[in-house]
This record gives sequence, C-alpha cells and structure tokens, in this order.
Amino acid sequence: MATSRTNSRLALLIALPASGLLGVAGAAPATCANPEIVVEAKPFEMDTRTNNALLREVVITQCAVRIKADEARITGGLDFDNSRMTISGNVAITAEGGSLRSDKAIVSFRNKLIAAATITGAPAEFEQRRDDGTTARGHANTIDYDTANGTVRFATDAWISYGRTEISGKQFVWNIRTQSLQPQTAKPGADAGDGRVRFVIQPGKPPALPTPDKEKKP
Repeated sequence: MATSRTNSRLALLIALPASGLLGVAGAAPATCANPEIVVEAKPFEMDTRTNNALLREVVITQCAVRIKADEARITGGLDFDNSRMTISGNVAITAEGGSLRSDKAIVSFRNKLIAAATITGAPAEFEQRRDDGTTARGHANTIDYDTANGTVRFATDAWISYGRTEISGKQFVWNIRTQSLQPQTAKPGADAGDGRVRFVIQPGKPPALPTPDKEKKP
C-alpha cells in the first residue's frame, strides 16, 4: 500500500550544516550551533505516492523556534526542502521572545529552514515580554511571521498594546527584535486601506505626593 501508518511516536531529526540560516536567503545566521529540525508526533500517516504526511500532537523545533499543534498536514515531503505545513488545533508558535496563538497556521519551509508562518484565527494573538518589563499584546485576523526579518505583520482588525500605548489599524508591522512598531511597508496583494493607524497613549500615574512629617511632641 502507498499509505503507511504507525502509532509509535515519531522523532525525526534533520541536521543542517553549522553555517545554515534560520529563514530565507539573506537572513542573519542561525542563533544556535546545530540548527536541525526536530519533529515529534504521534501517530502519523504518510502517503508515499504524493509524499504527503499527516501528523498529530506535533511539535517542531529549530533553534529558538518552536511550533506546536494538535494536527499537521505536510505537503512536499518530510525532507523540508520545499515543504508546506498546515497546522490546526491549539496552534502555538514561540520565537525570538515572542509567542503566537491561533486556530490555524501555514508554515513554509525552504532549504530545510523555517521560512515563514501565517496564522489565522478569530482572532490570532501575539505576546512578547519586552526588556523594559512591559508586555506587548496584540491580535488580528491574520498575523504573518517572517523569520528572516524577525517581524510579525498584523492584518485586518489589527490591534496591539505595549506600555501605555495602544495601536489599531488595518495593518501594521511589529519588529520582535527591536520590540517596537516598524515603519509601514505594503505587502503585495494586501489591502492596507488608507494606511492610517490610531494611537492611544494613556497618561501615566501622577507622582505620589510626599507624606508630611508628623509634628514632633516636645
């Protein structure tokens, strides 16, 4: 039979050269010494005719990127040279100090590298603990994570807050490496509306007044 099944746990290691990159060509070097792809799942099915696979309870890691979901359907094979993975159910992606959560995501692999992820939900959510101690939180119907540039693009009903700043708009880009909003760049084919975003900055708490010393009794 062309379709094979197994109920045993799958542990798949795909070793990359130490000079490999995490992202598309031109990206910064990988941040780990051994940028292998590790796939764990149970059970799984693979169709040898189409080179497609169905994985359940899947966890995929490469360097600092970790992808977890209830189910993953892979087209293009498990060698990850030019593969596309559709994951669904309790999707969670962590990378570079940021985390993404959604109902569904499409992860692209090129040359055995995690190149990008597009997550969708109602809504898809993002969170990142910043160096100043505040937490950036955002959501949108679609969030695109680009591993090469370290950015997440929020599109359709986009919203994010950090510190005392709240931003909403049709779409905008957050840089998870600089932990800040990035200047707008139009994505081909995307509806950016008029490109306007709305900022709401909450006033800080007024400084506490000094407590007067009580009169000292003689």
